[in-house]
Amino acid sequence: MNSNTLEYAKTLDQQDLLASYREEFYLPLEKIYMDGNSLGLLSKRAEKKLFELLDAWKTLAIDGWTEGTHPWFYMAEQIGGRMAPLVGGKKSEVIATGSTTTNLHQMISTFYRPSKKRMKILADELNFPSDIYALQSQIRVQGLDPEEHLIRVKSEDGLTLDENQIINAMTEDVALIVLPSVLYRSGQVLDMKMLTQAARERDIPIGFDLSHSVGSVTHALHDWDVDFAFWCTYKHLNGGPGSVGGLFVNERHFGIEAGLAGWFGSDKMKQFDMNHRMTPATDAGAYQIGTPHILSLAPLLGSLEMFEELGMEGIREKSLKLTSFMLSCIEDELSAYSFGIGNPLDDTRGGHLLLQHKEAARICQALKAQGVVPDFRAPDGIRLAPVALYNSFEDVWQTVQILKKIMQEDLYKQFPNERGVVA
Repeated sequence: MNSNTLEYAKTLDQQDLLASYREEFYLPLEKIYMDGNSLGLLSKRAEKKLFELLDAWKTLAIDGWTEGTHPWFYMAEQIGGRMAPLVGGKKSEVIATGSTTTNLHQMISTFYRPSKKRMKILADELNFPSDIYALQSQIRVQGLDPEEHLIRVKSEDGLTLDENQIINAMTEDVALIVLPSVLYRSGQVLDMKMLTQAARERDIPIGFDLSHSVGSVTHALHDWDVDFAFWCTYKHLNGGPGSVGGLFVNERHFGIEAGLAGWFGSDKMKQFDMNHRMTPATDAGAYQIGTPHILSLAPLLGSLEMFEELGMEGIREKSLKLTSFMLSCIEDELSAYSFGIGNPLDDTRGGHLLLQHKEAARICQALKAQGVVPDFRAPDGIRLAPVALYNSFEDVWQTVQILKKIMQEDLYKQFPNERGVVA
């Protein structure tokens, strides 16, 4: 059987052990959703849990903090413990709190301790801008100059990073390392184990932004001896827009005072003593700051059930099969249309693909008009993310066929080659 036909795609769907989970989600009507690496879809379980928490607020009022099925006072720890297997951490090492950038600020404030010898932070030039903004601002807080004290490892191709070059940049003047686990444009998965081992050998704390890998790629943060990590939950974890982020702190660091203190970082039994001398929690909970956003945590209670049922290994296996099938279809159908492939072709890619084209912005608009939801990344990137929990192999096949039609019939030319306010 030809491996890039609709018939073959349907065969793959029939063999797919995760296929039934597609019915768990609200799929956009008459659309193929390929943007789960930006915002995951709403599941029926997440919706149910949100309504349950709304009902607890309605019926219990303030007693919802300590009563009901999911007492709010303990939800951050409860959900953190359930996310722990997704990142390879112990339950005590993971907490659901804050946002990606807030959590990064917390980690920099905690682990960045510049000295006369070590004053610099090591990052990379392909990192997501928000992370760089946070690093720059924290360097300024220390009275230092980001132009001098923030090292950004260069990319030779503008798409990927060489881990050996990162290791070579781990010099004696580096006080902290912050890197992405998966590059947000190209989808390259960095070798976190190797990078952490190199950092350990040089006695430099290292942390990772898992926003584009959690729920899509397997991790072993505790076993790799990573110092810290942080992530959002609205992409592959399907927690909803603005859902509460996650934080991992290696148990080796329990007891280190949080750089940014707030009362929800207290020992739960001491928090309401209202003492002006804080008694911090003895686990990752110590790095919380403010009151948990309960209604933004609620959907995760439902969404995480599916990850617990399936395990990350099965999800990762299907994700790689989906992107591999899409790459094969692209090679067969789009070779005449000047597309470049910006992501790794082997298993060092995450859960999305990057197509490059000089007309990318208008092609993305044409895809939307034809019923496919992609993601544009300046200057020339089209990100496509077939998500294991709700996308099918037929979705992948149809997406490539629609893209081929757009190019054959010049349908993209009716749109301006510029991004919208939100790409």
